[in-house]
Amino acid sequence: MSIRVLIVDDQELFRDAVAVMLARDERVADVAAVASGEEAIEYVRAHTVDVVLMDIRMPGIDGIAATREVLRIRPSLRVLVLTTFDLDEYVYAAIREGASGFLTKDASVAELADAAVAVAAGDQVLSARATAAVIGFVRSGRPAVDADAALARLSPREQDVARALATGASNEEIARRLFLSVNTVKTHVKAVLAGLGVPDRVHVVIWAYENGVLRPGA
Repeated sequence: MSIRVLIVDDQELFRDAVAVMLARDERVADVAAVASGEEAIEYVRAHTVDVVLMDIRMPGIDGIAATREVLRIRPSLRVLVLTTFDLDEYVYAAIREGASGFLTKDASVAELADAAVAVAAGDQVLSARATAAVIGFVRSGRPAVDADAALARLSPREQDVARALATGASNEEIARRLFLSVNTVKTHVKAVLAGLGVPDRVHVVIWAYENGVLRPGA
């Protein structure tokens, strides 16, 4: 896979350094960098982009609002949120606006590149801390619903996969836990998304804890 990446960050040193290093990765065909949410929106209007690495806290249009707008303009692109602030409300808000992943800025460039390629391929990326933040934030929201009724649309094996997805597990981790092939896990993931009526695996986490259906260790 060869991807086109846009870096959006108001810190010049950070965005330029990441751009230079990402450009060295053979999986990255093109890297551009802009300094604001406004510039990101204009860039996406004028150029084809596969993945946007989006800072959250910026003057003017912040990363959450910019995520919403760039995805409105080009629904096919993917947004990976980067921030120094590993805070519940920011994680949750960015994902609710359609972000496909969340990493803190202390991630290595290799981790950023791997994450960008992963989201471009249709996967989602959450750091362990970010997953915990999402869980902690949404668990305090809506009251629980009837778990049996909510899960009745899924087969027993799909329920196992859904519970694993709710912890933020990757396909490879789920395969190891459930003694399945990765391809079988992918098939079950598709069935879980369809059965729960959610767009992607990150939203399985939100759905699970928002409704009080799936809990850590369940």
